[in-house]
Amino acid sequence: MADADDVRRLALALPHVTEIDSDGFDFRVADKGFVWSYPERRPGKPRVIRTDIAVLYVGDEAEKQALLLGEPEVFFTTPGYDGLPLVMLRLEQVDVDRLDELVTDAWRMRAPEPLAGDLGTTGRVG
Repeated sequence: MADADDVRRLALALPHVTEIDSDGFDFRVADKGFVWSYPERRPGKPRVIRTDIAVLYVGDEAEKQALLLGEPEVFFTTPGYDGLPLVMLRLEQVDVDRLDELVTDAWRMRAPEPLAGDLGTTGRVG
């Protein structure tokens, strides 16, 4: 079972990552977000930052749909994310190795090519 501390450790281990000050976690590479806390919005109530759920950049709609359909207990979306290449990840549903893979893949899709080469040959940090 992974948690927000695991997200932070894995994201910060990647090259050229900055953490944006927030109530949860928010990580960027080259000013592009790749993983952050889910800002849950409920009608008539203030937004709640959920650190037990990560928003991940996934690259495109096909990847998003594959994750949502293949593992609905792990990934979900909301209408506010329609048309965006983002999924929400229930952290308690993945182990740290899987989280490492997901965070690294999100970083790789957002990092400009010159920076992506700094990841090394293994592509993993954890």
